[in-house]
Amino acid sequence: MLITLIGFASGIISGMGIGGGTLLIPALTIIIGTKQQIAQSINLLVFIPSAAAALCVHVRKHNIEKGLFFKLTVTGCTGAVIGSLVAVNLDSGILKKVFGAFLFIMGIYEVCSKIKEKNTKN
Repeated sequence: MLITLIGFASGIISGMGIGGGTLLIPALTIIIGTKQQIAQSINLLVFIPSAAAALCVHVRKHNIEKGLFFKLTVTGCTGAVIGSLVAVNLDSGILKKVFGAFLFIMGIYEVCSKIKEKNTKN
């Protein structure tokens, strides 16, 4: 039941464009005890149908900039290949720390950007 709830919440977050992996990967590694590389590969497999469903909704709402889409697809796929090669060759503990640091930095960035945005409006 817990895995089902984690998957459901991850899908909702993914559909919103936030990235379900921010919930799914920590849940799999911390709660379930999955190895970091396995959690990240599961996240990528879960992401495919979630992204396809969200993409259908966004295409219907005309929320896709085609020029930007194609540029990001090419560079994103290239980065994904390089990133996956690095991830499978890193120690699971190091990969977990790198992922945690990334989430921490993104969290600080979001908080700081909201504070700056709030101060700019006043």
